[in-house]
Amino acid sequence: MTWFLGLGIVGLALLVLSLVFDGVLEGVLDGLGGGLDGFLSLPVIAGFVSALGFTGALTTGVTGAGAGAATGAGVVAGAGVGWVTWRFSRALMRDGDAPAPRGEDLTGSSGRVVTAIPGAGAGYGEVLLTLGGQPVKYAAQADRPLPLGSEVWVESVLSPTSVAVRPVEH
Repeated sequence: MTWFLGLGIVGLALLVLSLVFDGVLEGVLDGLGGGLDGFLSLPVIAGFVSALGFTGALTTGVTGAGAGAATGAGVVAGAGVGWVTWRFSRALMRDGDAPAPRGEDLTGSSGRVVTAIPGAGAGYGEVLLTLGGQPVKYAAQADRPLPLGSEVWVESVLSPTSVAVRPVEH
């Protein structure tokens, strides 16, 4: 039973190392994977070794079975845990990246004036808009003067740092 507990602890230590050192230790197994698409990754191997060790120890301790039966039960449990870990990591890797927000995405969005806008041709004010979930301040022009705190809609993007806005009519 001591050997099985040792395997379980080694598997947990391997899992912690794979999490702490992220992709550094992953390169050790790069050449072995072939076409297995991450099946021989450190988290999968750590899950397999941990499940084999702890299931073997549990089988020996509870049923009093010999090392062969405990190893067989541990291999079955380890294969199951390894497969689940592999499927879970593949699902996480497939999670597609959203496209990066662009300035053109601002057209039609709303915001607030943070520096008064003087009006047509008289210069720029500033508006606070949300781009990709983050507040961003842009220089803004409008056809008429807009005071601080006015709610505005973006009509067009003039440059990467400036927009044309109009007031929201309530």
